[in-house]
Amino acid sequence: MQSSVASGEIMRLTTLEWAPNVASDMPEQGVIASVVKQVASQAGLETQIRFAPWSRVVQVGASDPAYAGYFPAFYTKEREKTCYFSGVIGHTIIGFAYLKDKPLHWKKLPDLQGTTIGIVQEYVNGEDFDALVRAHVLTTDIAPSDISNLRKLLAGRVDVIVISKEVLRQLLLTDPGLQAAKEQIVFHSKELTNFSMHICFQKNERGLDLQKRFNAELGKANTKKMENTYFQQLQTSKSGSR
Repeated sequence: MQSSVASGEIMRLTTLEWAPNVASDMPEQGVIASVVKQVASQAGLETQIRFAPWSRVVQVGASDPAYAGYFPAFYTKEREKTCYFSGVIGHTIIGFAYLKDKPLHWKKLPDLQGTTIGIVQEYVNGEDFDALVRAHVLTTDIAPSDISNLRKLLAGRVDVIVISKEVLRQLLLTDPGLQAAKEQIVFHSKELTNFSMHICFQKNERGLDLQKRFNAELGKANTKKMENTYFQQLQTSKSGSR
């Protein structure tokens, strides 16, 4: 599962541990990282990735001159003021996870009034949800990571959590601390939002140049095929190691 290595300019990006999208211990550092590397390689760019907690990812990726930007960033009008967005590098479904013995029933977000909702620090969770949080209509409890949020859920410290469907699936499959409890956790069938993912390039001359170069190659790429190939090869490698 190797992307071609470019011998040209280095593009340094920051990201977080958010498997299977980006993860330091996965092949090519995760499926979305693999897409980014392949597209960047076609643009003559060698991608180097630094992992950190999300708040640090944004801080460093958006302002440190040693870096070009950060990913995977969800598009928001507010965030567009501070960076140049790449085209779409992937999608993720965001929704609510809850415990099977404490069912969650909701049709509209105001239905969640009085419910303590676990969220991750500085994650964007959709304009409507975030607006209700700012207006104190919804009650939230902030955690530093998705895994911390899941532990709070299992300990009864929050009623539900906001999480990516793909990330929840990956954590339940791979985190040893969740194995005994994974049958208790349910992802609600009604999604909160479906986000497109992007690189957030720094809002400067170099960032604009990199955005244009990356987007030119992204427009020619079949990212869905890249994702499917990644997971097929991952499954094959796992089967072969048994």
